[in-house]
Amino acid sequence: RILQHFNTTAEDYTIIFTSGCTAALKLVAEAFPWIPEGTKQPSSRFCYLTDSHTSVVGMRGITASMNVLSVPITPKEMLLSEKNRLPAEEQNCTTPHLFSYPAQSNFSGTKYPLSWIQDIKSGKLHPIKIPGKWFVLLDAASYVSSSPLDLGVHQADFIPISFYKIFGFPTGLGALLVNNRIAPLLRKTYFGGGTAAAYLAGEDFYFPRKSIAERFEDGTVSFLDIIAVKHGFDVLEKLTGGMEKIKQHTFALAHYTYTVLSVLKYANGAPVVRIYSDTDFSNPDVQGPIINFNVLDENGEVIGFSQVDKMASLYNIHVRTGCFCNTGACQMHLGISNEDIQRNLQTGHVCGDDIDLIDGRPTGSVRISFGYMSSFEDAQTFLKFIIATRLSKLDTEIPFQSSVIKLATESVPDDHASFNSADKLSPIPHILDRELRNNSSVTKTTVNWQPPDAEAESIRAAVSETAVPTCRRGGKPITVTNIYLYPIKSCSAFEVTEWPVGNQGLLYDRNWMVVNQNGVCMTQKQEPRLCLVNPSIDLKQKIMVIRAEGMDPISVSLEESTGNETVICESKVCSHRVKTYDCGERIADWFSSFLGHPCRLIRQSSDTKNTSHQKSTKGLTSATNISLSLVNEAQYLLINVASILQLKEHISARLEEPLEIDELIRRFRANIVISAPESFEEEEWAEISIGALRFQVVGPCSRCQIICIDQQSGERNKEFLQSLSAARGRKTNFGIYLMNQPWRSSFPDILSVGSQVLPVLKENTEIQPPTSSEE
Repeated sequence: RILQHFNTTAEDYTIIFTSGCTAALKLVAEAFPWIPEGTKQPSSRFCYLTDSHTSVVGMRGITASMNVLSVPITPKEMLLSEKNRLPAEEQNCTTPHLFSYPAQSNFSGTKYPLSWIQDIKSGKLHPIKIPGKWFVLLDAASYVSSSPLDLGVHQADFIPISFYKIFGFPTGLGALLVNNRIAPLLRKTYFGGGTAAAYLAGEDFYFPRKSIAERFEDGTVSFLDIIAVKHGFDVLEKLTGGMEKIKQHTFALAHYTYTVLSVLKYANGAPVVRIYSDTDFSNPDVQGPIINFNVLDENGEVIGFSQVDKMASLYNIHVRTGCFCNTGACQMHLGISNEDIQRNLQTGHVCGDDIDLIDGRPTGSVRISFGYMSSFEDAQTFLKFIIATRLSKLDTEIPFQSSVIKLATESVPDDHASFNSADKLSPIPHILDRELRNNSSVTKTTVNWQPPDAEAESIRAAVSETAVPTCRRGGKPITVTNIYLYPIKSCSAFEVTEWPVGNQGLLYDRNWMVVNQNGVCMTQKQEPRLCLVNPSIDLKQKIMVIRAEGMDPISVSLEESTGNETVICESKVCSHRVKTYDCGERIADWFSSFLGHPCRLIRQSSDTKNTSHQKSTKGLTSATNISLSLVNEAQYLLINVASILQLKEHISARLEEPLEIDELIRRFRANIVISAPESFEEEEWAEISIGALRFQVVGPCSRCQIICIDQQSGERNKEFLQSLSAARGRKTNFGIYLMNQPWRSSFPDILSVGSQVLPVLKENTEIQPPTSSEE
């Protein structure tokens, strides 16, 4: 069935099942009949197009171990060779060389000529000038997901594929299609179960199976997934009518989206996106259904891909970001030099992270892809997202060309309902703003405890000696206005006026979390109704009381369970591993009833605290001993009322309802709220003192979609993250993370509302000397 799909037969090709396309490529590198350097014969070469997937480039690691040279070829060099092609030559030299290139770039969707296969094998086209016989590896993983591949015409020697890229399932199965003419030349050293015709355990005797597939399929193949492949092909054919129709359908969507994207302009005429493409999307034979781009601001500066990704998630759009395991294409299109890659690594950027801009230059881009299940409405949704987040409501009319619709309707079969009525793409859809509430359900508590006067005075004296604050212009005092803790991760805040501080932050802050039936932490991203759960701590009675509308209050002891029946389990919070224990059936039933699906409450065990990772403690003097509760990044989060007020102006301008500052404060879920004279001045601080407490600033808090959730109702409004991004100049940072700087004293440390905040500025910040009165 697989051979039929690629218009070939078992006479010409053998299928070797692998765990995926990567495993198929590794197999070729290991089994190809290389001739190493240093022998009497001319040595082999492994050549690959620089616009190739990491898994292709990685083959050079194996060839290097075999003393075979690898030669990268740029697309420009290859196209130049194509222009200077020579008549087919008779070759006496039989040294085998391998050239690998993608049928379709997974970065840009560029389709490279399949005619290269025959031209290279016949000697008309030379990747490099060297005597020998060339074989061709065609990386078809991206190509076959949306285009027909005819191996009856284009007879590459090796074709690796992944089935999930065609059907979406199964993810752990790929195949290597091997041309039978080269199959007998392949070499194998390891032999696994099922590959031997006979062997001896006591002597060095092994005879392989005759079948190439059986010889190279070590161990048990994934036979249940192989059975599923047959059904995948059948359903694909039934739903779509075949790969040619899929090719036309997906290209029509890509052409339409590209056409609209490329004409989107800001009011000043600047383009909204920069598209990385080698074609003008006019021909499906040279361009696949992939659009790679970066979003720009009005000044032409790139908006980081991680910010675009966050915004897209608000619209339920999945994009891929970064370099897409194709560094060669990424460098070529984004103008990133080899030195840039190495320098970026030294600054901490690695493949797959969210460091999207370094010195204002992008480290990657955004990619959208269309498949056979994609519809015209999907393309519209994506374009509406770009418009809604980048253009004002006055600039949202999209220049729409009738030819785009014409192509879309003509290129796709009539039975595709999504194309039967292609309406004009409407401007931004009106977002119904929900009523913003002012009433607060946050509980306020005071801890009636004061340190002895003598000890308090000695602490203040010590602080004044060791932490000399840097004054800001104006010298107005900064004070703590609110203190919040969140006993249960992602649940409602518990507001206090004074609270003890432990070695992990505010006492009992994020000591508990709700997990689903698989033990995975639940947050408001997946379950917004968690914000309606109101925990409060009673230190005298040593209980936490949990309340929610329509539910009877339930209490949990603050004292840790230490009985023999307590089972300590390992859980995960972001990249941290933590030891936890279950709080029992009674509380699990309460949460399951309120949220409407099975879940449990677990608590962090005090046996082994969550030691923070390098990212959180970078630059901390006592990083080795920093301990975290069930937080994501750091012990405390601090926000500034002045910064909130400035942001409130941006958001209010986009909302039709008035916005209360208390609601905004609740959305940002900080532990410490301060009142400083200037907005965002907190981002210039290196450390701060509050009373006897010392904190080191770890860095800014990059916000996610949780700020879009009304903490009083659980309703979402995308406008908040969009407004934050617009107000902060393409970033979604708001607030700063803090870590304790341990302070030895004979009594518990207390954080209080009204306490003065004494900041120390970063070294590169301009400092104004204090006046005598300010001192």
